[in-house]
Amino acid sequence: MNEQDKMRQQPKRPRGPMGGHMGMRSMGAGEKAQDFKGTMKKLITYLSTYKLGVIAVVIFAIASTLFTIVGPSLLGKATTKLFEAMMRYMQTGVMQVDFRFIGRYLIFLLVLYSISAAFSYIQNWMMIGISNKVTYEMRRDISEKINRLPLKYFDRRTHGEVLSRITNDVDTVSQTLNQSMTQIITSIATVIGVLVMMLRISPSMTLAALIVIPLSLGFVMLIVKSSQKYFKEQQAYLGHINGHIEEMYSGHVVVKAFNGEKASLEKFQKYNNKLYDSAWKSQFLSGLMMPVMGFVGNLGYVLVCILGGYLAIKNRIEVGDIQAFIQYMRSFTQPISQLANISNVLQSTAAAAERVFEFLDEEEEREESKTPLKLQEVEGHVSFENVCFGYSPDKIIIKNFTADISQGKKVAIVGPTGAGKTTVVKLLMRFYDINAGQIKIDGHSICDFTRQDLRALFGMVLQDTWLYNATIMENIRYSKMNATDQEVIKAAKAAHVDSFIRTLPAGYQMVLNEEASNVSQGQKQLLTIARALLADPKILILDEATSSVDTRTEVLIQKAMETLMKGRTSFVIAHRLSTIRDADLILVMKDGDIIEQGTHEELLAKGDFYASLYNSQFAVS
Repeated sequence: MNEQDKMRQQPKRPRGPMGGHMGMRSMGAGEKAQDFKGTMKKLITYLSTYKLGVIAVVIFAIASTLFTIVGPSLLGKATTKLFEAMMRYMQTGVMQVDFRFIGRYLIFLLVLYSISAAFSYIQNWMMIGISNKVTYEMRRDISEKINRLPLKYFDRRTHGEVLSRITNDVDTVSQTLNQSMTQIITSIATVIGVLVMMLRISPSMTLAALIVIPLSLGFVMLIVKSSQKYFKEQQAYLGHINGHIEEMYSGHVVVKAFNGEKASLEKFQKYNNKLYDSAWKSQFLSGLMMPVMGFVGNLGYVLVCILGGYLAIKNRIEVGDIQAFIQYMRSFTQPISQLANISNVLQSTAAAAERVFEFLDEEEEREESKTPLKLQEVEGHVSFENVCFGYSPDKIIIKNFTADISQGKKVAIVGPTGAGKTTVVKLLMRFYDINAGQIKIDGHSICDFTRQDLRALFGMVLQDTWLYNATIMENIRYSKMNATDQEVIKAAKAAHVDSFIRTLPAGYQMVLNEEASNVSQGQKQLLTIARALLADPKILILDEATSSVDTRTEVLIQKAMETLMKGRTSFVIAHRLSTIRDADLILVMKDGDIIEQGTHEELLAKGDFYASLYNSQFAVS
């Protein structure tokens, strides 16, 4: 399609140096998550499919933690035995250590830690499987969602912005599920279990240890509150920078041709500096968590040691219990530190997950008809009845557009840039829905068809060819996936491209690169015509594409198009009026309206806008 025409008709939005559109809906600087709880509920919904696996993970995580928690208590018993032996030695000079008792405790301790390690391995292995499956489902849902979104969604966003949600944001969610979820479970289990063991040893020492907790939580809340907005900025500018890189990479030839490197680099530096600034601040603030928790924890150790020594002197507690309590206290503060650190991770995850779910919740193309129409045979009669349309309701660009095209006719749509030529094609295929009026095919409104069935009636050959990284055979077969090799070759011969293909190193099995730059522009156009011929549609939409090819290739393309249009209703978006003299009907558009219609001779005879437009091609400046 005419790119200028297309751009003129779309809503205005920021543009990059090469004319591409920058994304409008990446989370803005400092923007907060709109619905943290709602986002987490949706994330849990994904996990609910594997609830039995999650329950098993929780059980193994708790079991692993409990076996670890019992360890210091047993070690404390062994320590007490050694201490008692040392005290007797100091009093009597006789060293009597019950090594059998200590040995049994140490063996039992070794067994407990081995079981704990085995349970930890199992729960990690299970959680990795669940997180990967959830990530797979999320990416699958995004991929399916892309095919259900209206064209206007992609008109307002860069490819990089959409890809950032599929890659960076989903990866962030995956890492949280894979690592942080088990940490949350084990940390909570550890805190509860250790607290119980500490209370069993000494309630007064436990109270002393807990005094520092509110102080820790105060620091944690302050850090989390300060770092939250920077995590949001980090995710947002990651999307911005990906969009910019994708745009610049795909158009690097244009950027170089117009010396746009400096402007491109400046924009990249702007985004990169913002990303660096937000990432540095978020990581710095979250990095303060452990030192602060360590400092507060050390204060707790001082209190516990002083109180424990006092209680030991009073014979109200054993020395081994002090050693066990200090171990428990370390085990108590560590999971609290982990939970505090995970709270930062959850903020980043919430930002990423919210962007993913926002994408999944985008409004889809709606099918109005509950009983969609399926035509057994399509004739190709197309009519427009008082069609009105605007990309925004307050700016109607096509007004009362009416035309009737009989079966098998060749219709040329002409007009200056921005007249609405490409927009008419978008409406015909329901890439956009009209504001008023009706478009009919064989007397049936296009709204009576499903979009899939409607678009199956059309074949398109656009000015901007699209071929993908696969063999030439697969690229032609794209319009009819169940076509045989013989059918593909027949279509290629009809498109006058077979002889060229056979000169290639691997013929039909030659793989096109990602940009399809290993074939020429004209050859790419012939391949897309072969693809349209293979589909054998009743209605064609052709965007004249011979302006950038040599004369010989132009002749081949014209012949291929003539073959393609035989017996089919054809809409040709014409740029060079000399190529549509034989059209059965020419629709002359200006400012969204059809101001003239008729054959080439009739319109020239009128001497109005079309005649002026036609003659201007031959004017000598």
